[in-house]
Amino acid sequence: MAKEVSPGVLALRKVVDDVHADARKAKAEGKLVGWSSSKFPCELAAAFDLDVMYPENQAAGIAANRDGEIMCQAAEDLGYDNDICGYARISLAYAAGKRAARKFDPETLEYIIDPSSGKPLKDENGKVVMGEDGKPVKDPKTQQPYTVLVDIHEIEAMPDGPLKDKYWESIKPYRQMRIPQPDFVLCCNNICNCMTKWYENIARMCNIPLIMIDIPYNNTVEVHDSNVAYVRAQFDAAIKQLEQLTGKKFDEKKFEQACANANRTASAWLRVCDYLQYKPAPYSGFDLFNHMADIVTARAKVQAAEAFELLEKDLEQAIKEGTTTTPFPEKYRVMFEGIPCWPKLPDLFKPLKANGVNVTAVVYAPAFGFVYEDLDGMARAYYKAPNSVCIEQGVDWREGICRDNKVDGVLVHYNRSCKPWSGYMAEMQRRFTADLGIPCAGFDGDQADPRNFNAAQYETRVQGLVEAMEQNAAKKEG
Repeated sequence: MAKEVSPGVLALRKVVDDVHADARKAKAEGKLVGWSSSKFPCELAAAFDLDVMYPENQAAGIAANRDGEIMCQAAEDLGYDNDICGYARISLAYAAGKRAARKFDPETLEYIIDPSSGKPLKDENGKVVMGEDGKPVKDPKTQQPYTVLVDIHEIEAMPDGPLKDKYWESIKPYRQMRIPQPDFVLCCNNICNCMTKWYENIARMCNIPLIMIDIPYNNTVEVHDSNVAYVRAQFDAAIKQLEQLTGKKFDEKKFEQACANANRTASAWLRVCDYLQYKPAPYSGFDLFNHMADIVTARAKVQAAEAFELLEKDLEQAIKEGTTTTPFPEKYRVMFEGIPCWPKLPDLFKPLKANGVNVTAVVYAPAFGFVYEDLDGMARAYYKAPNSVCIEQGVDWREGICRDNKVDGVLVHYNRSCKPWSGYMAEMQRRFTADLGIPCAGFDGDQADPRNFNAAQYETRVQGLVEAMEQNAAKKEG
């Protein structure tokens, strides 16, 4: 029986599907389509009715669809070091025209099936059917073609015909692998210090304009007026560049509406995040991770605000009925610190489920929900991002979430792809234990490259955290 999906979740899925469909349609009609960093002011692009795609979301989706490794390797083959961000490598390979595709026979045009893929067959008693080789027999209906790398520039150069058509068809059909190539890029380095060179390389590779907004690191909790003036001036410069790019004048009314939509969406998103404070929680932090695409790709659209408000109603109903999306009794509550390992979500979830551990606090999700009242407030809001926030504010945020969401421990992802974020985690981990009296456990991983994740190490660290939380609980009871 298929899992029931709430009206709010269905609405949010449609929002993202529509954003991608609109971008593909715009490209087909010869209109401009851009790529943007996740915290570039989307309100500016909305004032010009521009269709914009988000490489960070795209890379996460590609990684979650298990094509992160082949795309990372493609970037490395182009000369990019495997020590840079996995999102950047996937995006740079994609910008260069590389695509994950299904392997087929050029003679017969039939897909070549990987016999090791697919779900194991089960007998009438639910036991896995084993073959003579001692390995599970795979269900032929669920076996997948081998994954290979293709180049869209090479496909475009082929003569028209069935073979060319098959190559286009063979590209993986999910939406992140069908994003149009960019006509311009919008970059803001508040989310990550790798972003600048990543987007410069895309612009150079594709020979397209780059519009850049620099948000310096803020070493104090408050954002000074001089910093606001610096960012406001860059907003003005970006508007002039967008006017030159589009041939349109800046539309003040559309901008104001985009700001209103963005604030409404962000407010609803933050209220959705707050439902993790209930005990037991009506959902998991993993559910929030699944909605990251919505808050990033459609924050300035009224449809996103309406969908999140509908999700609020779903969660309110779940509280009244005492239901939850978490498929196990909630025994322990933890904060998951950092970006998830998208290619390994099942591996992340399995040991948590086995030990009754629910993720009831995350930092990555609410970081995309900032609210403001005017242009100065908007400038200050865009300072509230991991690469711009001082450690004291970062600690305060996290400890506040831990207290509000009643966590028993913290699980820290030391993310090889995100060195600015992971670099100060050891100090934060020390502070969490000292200030909150809760245990922490760290594990090594990567947000996009599965080669940097070790399931055995992760399971061991989760088990150690569970044992520490058990000891803590016993002391409190004593």
